[in-house]
Amino acid sequence: MEQIDPALVDFDVLARWMDDHGLPTGPFDDVTVLSGGTQNVLIRFRRGGEGYVLRRGPQHLRSRTNEVLRREARVLSALDGTDVPAPRVLAACPDESVMNGAVFYLMTPVEGFNATVSLPEPHASDPRIQREMGLNAARALSALGAVDHAAVGLTAFGKPEGFLERQVGRWRSELESYSTLGGYPGPDIPGLDKVATWLDGNRPTTWRPGIMHGDYHLANLMYSFDGPQVAAIVDWEMCTIGDPLLDLGWLLATWPEPGDTSASLAGPLGDGGALPATADLVTAYAERADAIAGRDLAAITWYAVLACFKLGIVLEGTHARAFAGKAAKETGDLLHGITLGLFRRAQAFIAS
Repeated sequence: MEQIDPALVDFDVLARWMDDHGLPTGPFDDVTVLSGGTQNVLIRFRRGGEGYVLRRGPQHLRSRTNEVLRREARVLSALDGTDVPAPRVLAACPDESVMNGAVFYLMTPVEGFNATVSLPEPHASDPRIQREMGLNAARALSALGAVDHAAVGLTAFGKPEGFLERQVGRWRSELESYSTLGGYPGPDIPGLDKVATWLDGNRPTTWRPGIMHGDYHLANLMYSFDGPQVAAIVDWEMCTIGDPLLDLGWLLATWPEPGDTSASLAGPLGDGGALPATADLVTAYAERADAIAGRDLAAITWYAVLACFKLGIVLEGTHARAFAGKAAKETGDLLHGITLGLFRRAQAFIAS
């Protein structure tokens, strides 16, 4: 058994909690810390013949970590019984007093791989599989867009009223808040005002609320080892009720484009050069009538531009923190470069 800091996960406490919740008993086997794209902790293990992944916040919890974990567990639990490829929650502990102040939940293990990290066979040698992987990214997202959030008990989960109207102001305010960080000279982002003005002037007038993942790109997908299917959408930290077409816009904003990899999060899968064009992603998403009903897919450019705008501002925050000595300069410079790429891409979307 891999040694785990008991301050992170106390397996004696976990055993008692699982026993109290009627889960299989016995010793913990095959304990492994999983790597991932977030600071949250993922620990895989087996107990009583069943496989689990425990998810909790980092050892040094941030102010909102526990609430984020509660929200994740609630959404993933609501998706049980749908055809959305996502881990299923087996049990959740929203009580901070059980495990050293940390909320945690147990979910089903995902048998799959992250194609932005590695591309195994047969995927690596088959362009047809790679193309289908791209299309399936859009199809998996449309399965989420098709879910009726009210029917699965998420009516009061988010604040969809005025969601689109408040986006530009919300993220302009976020960008302005970075000026409180010592040493940050303010944003140097060509096209910032132009993109914001265009977004305000071209906002869709028709939309239907639904469940949003909030950070939908290839790095947050796990693929099946034996084909192009999406095994699971992971990392639900940003989930909310909003406009699901923004998730599709996010996918387009981060999609690898010939000659422009500055905003891409596709890794080895993108390097293969076989992924479909963004227009094909939109077509694949639209295959599900229940995903696009009441939604203006003709306005997808607006959502892609908004995704570039929002993600660029989020990444600029690390650049600002680097000036204040709260993040590594190399990381800040790298993410600032991605921000500039996203705003270039936003302006290209507008001009197209």
